[in-house]
Amino acid sequence: VSTSHLQLAAFALGTVGWILCTVSMGIVEWRVWHVDNTTIISSGIAWVGIWKVCFISYLHVSPGYEEQFCHKLSGYDSFIPHEIYAAQGLLLIAMCMGLLGLSATVFALRNVYMGITHKTLITRFFLVGGFFYILAGLCVLIPVSWNFYSVTHNQSIAFPPSYYMPSSPAAQEAGAAIPIGIVAVILLLLSGTFSLSYRFPVTANTIMK
Repeated sequence: VSTSHLQLAAFALGTVGWILCTVSMGIVEWRVWHVDNTTIISSGIAWVGIWKVCFISYLHVSPGYEEQFCHKLSGYDSFIPHEIYAAQGLLLIAMCMGLLGLSATVFALRNVYMGITHKTLITRFFLVGGFFYILAGLCVLIPVSWNFYSVTHNQSIAFPPSYYMPSSPAAQEAGAAIPIGIVAVILLLLSGTFSLSYRFPVTANTIMK
């Protein structure tokens, strides 16, 4: 047990990283667009996520009230840029990889804390968990970096007319999903590093199976 403190920390960090990965995938604030025409986008701000596009509008509601309109982004939409396609697929893979990493780490920690001295089994599951954590971190890093690049270069998206969105914003900035994703990457990579660093203690009383 005394040799697995880093791996216990890896499980804690991996859990938080996996949760943050899920949060970043679910929220719409990936790219914040500032638009000049406020006829429909009343607040002048629209949020471009990887699954939908949303904005606040005062149309079709009583005076003094506002309503959020959202359009879902389908994988079959040809106007969606490559970085959003990549984010949709890679974040789903990251969720699965992170869950597998957590499962492998839990199994290894269970054996450690129950006193099951099966060297090969424990070591392999810590290694497997570490590789899954690192793969999950890389799967989050790619779309987060790519979308951040698109934001900093103010790249446009050719939305169809039914979306009531301009093809180019007056300006855009990174939304909350990107820093959350960056934190998730750091935690997942740390978790993988800690898991891979495990070394089974060799003592005279150790039972090797």
